[in-house]
Amino acid sequence: MKVFAIRHGETAWSLNGRHTGTTDLPLTDNGRRLAEGMRPALMKTSFALVLVSPMRRARETCDLAGLGREAVVDDDLMEWNYGAYEGLTSDEIRARSPGWMIFRDGCPNGETPEEVGARADRVIARARAAEGNVALFAHGHVLRVLAARWIGLSAAAGQLFLLDTGTLSVLGDYQDSPAVESWNGAFVG
Repeated sequence: MKVFAIRHGETAWSLNGRHTGTTDLPLTDNGRRLAEGMRPALMKTSFALVLVSPMRRARETCDLAGLGREAVVDDDLMEWNYGAYEGLTSDEIRARSPGWMIFRDGCPNGETPEEVGARADRVIARARAAEGNVALFAHGHVLRVLAARWIGLSAAAGQLFLLDTGTLSVLGDYQDSPAVESWNGAFVG
């Protein structure tokens, strides 16, 4: 059993570094190309479960990648709720809050790392219960937390896993221990 963690394709805000949690943006033309480029690689694998964030950018990616018909919307795959920091860049946030780190500090009027970690734990439980491979279509920060939680680290350890748009990461097991098999892989068809 493997978990294919797929970050949605590019959006206007991901392109310019704006924190996009609850704002429901579409993919850019390049984001759609990235998503379509995933199809050949994903069609080589059968999936017992496909989960997708309810946000448009993740659902579009899932559809264009060819797995939309079998996908189940899972609110636990929503991106981090950035609260007062929604739509701001990291530089803009640090101008207000010097030294801010989302994986340590969370967001005012948004979520804490522990809350995002609890959502990731629920997704991991669903994935582990599936009888076969699982595909997750979601967002950068929540998938980074999910990777950390998969291997038994705190949600804060998500800061160690950089993740670009339109990429595939694979989580699995190595000799009965949770492992990261590949991370932040670009699709090449």
